Amino acid sequence: MSGTKKLKQNPPINRLKKDLPKIGIRPVIDGRLGGVRESLENQTMEMARTAARFLTRNLRHASGHQVECVIADRCIGGVAEATMCEEKFKGLGVGVSLTVTPCWCYGTETMDTDPLIPKAVWGFNGTERPGAVYLAAVLAGHNQKGLPAFGIYGRDVQDAGDTTIPEDVKEKLLRFSRAALAVSTMRGTSYLSMGSVSMGIAGSIVNEDFFMDYLGMRNEYVDMSEFVRRMQRGIFDKEEFSIALSWVKKNCREGRDENPENKQRSREQKDKDWEDSVKMALIARDLMTGNPRLEEIGYGEEALGHNALAGGFQGQRQWTDHFPNGDFMEAILNSSFDWSGIRQPYILATENDSLNGAAMLFGHLLTGTAQIFADVRTYWSPEAVKRVTGKALTGKAENGVIHLINSGPAALDGTGEQTKDGKPAIKPFWEITEEEVQRCLDATLWRPADVGYFRGGGWSTDFLTRGDMDVTLCRINLVRGLGPVLQIAEGYTVDLPEDVHSILDERTNPTWPTTWFSPRLTGRGAFKDTYSVMANWGANHGSLCYGHIGADLITLASVLRIPVCMHNVAEDKIFRPGAWNAFGMDPEGADYRACSNFGPLYG
Repeated sequence: MSGTKKLKQNPPINRLKKDLPKIGIRPVIDGRLGGVRESLENQTMEMARTAARFLTRNLRHASGHQVECVIADRCIGGVAEATMCEEKFKGLGVGVSLTVTPCWCYGTETMDTDPLIPKAVWGFNGTERPGAVYLAAVLAGHNQKGLPAFGIYGRDVQDAGDTTIPEDVKEKLLRFSRAALAVSTMRGTSYLSMGSVSMGIAGSIVNEDFFMDYLGMRNEYVDMSEFVRRMQRGIFDKEEFSIALSWVKKNCREGRDENPENKQRSREQKDKDWEDSVKMALIARDLMTGNPRLEEIGYGEEALGHNALAGGFQGQRQWTDHFPNGDFMEAILNSSFDWSGIRQPYILATENDSLNGAAMLFGHLLTGTAQIFADVRTYWSPEAVKRVTGKALTGKAENGVIHLINSGPAALDGTGEQTKDGKPAIKPFWEITEEEVQRCLDATLWRPADVGYFRGGGWSTDFLTRGDMDVTLCRINLVRGLGPVLQIAEGYTVDLPEDVHSILDERTNPTWPTTWFSPRLTGRGAFKDTYSVMANWGANHGSLCYGHIGADLITLASVLRIPVCMHNVAEDKIFRPGAWNAFGMDPEGADYRACSNFGPLYG
């Protein structure tokens, strides 16, 4: 790294005060001894082993750890063995339940009845034994008892001895497992509110009922004065601070100061802003997840942290009118790297927008990647662009673009300077190279904060996201009387001609990072055109995740009983619990009715 030591790839670290959830696999069987059960034991247990091998090879937690699977000690032929399996799973930290079978079994006697663990059933499609009949019977049992489960059934008939997993089954196994692991990971963790409500933004009015009832998360709170206390009393790792500040000076390039000359801060003030900004990043991280070094310097309570899987910083205005803004803190923590090396991103929402923080958390847990927090700022129609710049939009931008831009919390991964299959990408940290980190840093300027917005100074990131990335914009909104709803818009980042970008960017704030977003249009509803996407967006913020993950988000939302009010995902990719089929033939209306009927997962 530019005159400093080689940036290391950090090993996976579990920052939480809880074990990472495991997938429990339940091989169920026809319990009739005397010839029936005996003929099925090997096939049934092998089906469980096959599923375990597949999931272990293909799934990682967002922390980078390989997902572990636990298989019941014996096949489950009735309630006694079901209970034995449940007890084993409890002791081993199982948070996801997958039942597999190639045959008929006794439905309600073998089913998983834990109401808090997401569950799916894979019924083998073979003609020798009626695995599909059991699947239908046990799903009916789940529905009747109010325990929604996902049904997995391959399209094509397989031979009894076939141990391969069909592609359509693989897709559903992974979609369910990713969502279920995200749900189980959130349970029992915290959202840490650092400060309170920012500038009247509704999302920063932290709603405890939402986090507790829907996500199973605690809410923790600290006043922003805690940052002052820790900064003034030296409650941070001073050795790490020295390393971090040196790294910042060598790797964070300053950009032009756009403030009027009489408003610009002195060099001495700017250097102090850097010191305070780095301290804020260390303190916010320590508040979220703790730091054993603090105990060594006499602060044992502070060393524990708040077990926060996500958090938010109020900043404006009570902090930023006097102190440096939180842009550096938010940007570097949300990134997949810092002075310590390449590591898992933290999830930290600007302006304490907890609902956008939850959306960021969904994207991160599903993909392991850093998230781009942004204002959904402006819709630029083709006509408006032509009027202002004299040039026509082309390619994926031809129907207009949405300007995603905010002051600083967008992860530096959002530059798009990582690559996958030769294209720009945002990758999970365990796939990122040192060279890609350097490209992200080189593509980012740190601009002196606009003192009209941030009277206390600070530094704001300035970068332009590379085009040609598949991305998904999402957002959770709360509606009184209805509860939470999820919005999803799959689309693409796009490149605009340099002169067009400059003209449009200068009209907003050139010191902030820009992502030009083009949603994938369907020609109807909220996706009739790009304008309709902007007009239907439910808040001022959105979370942008690399990849088209809308189908995974829909599955995750259904586990949590959060209806999806807006999406452009193909119908054949949507995977919800079998019970949703009983709530009508219009999928989105059925989603609302099912979520209302079953209520929040933990409510």
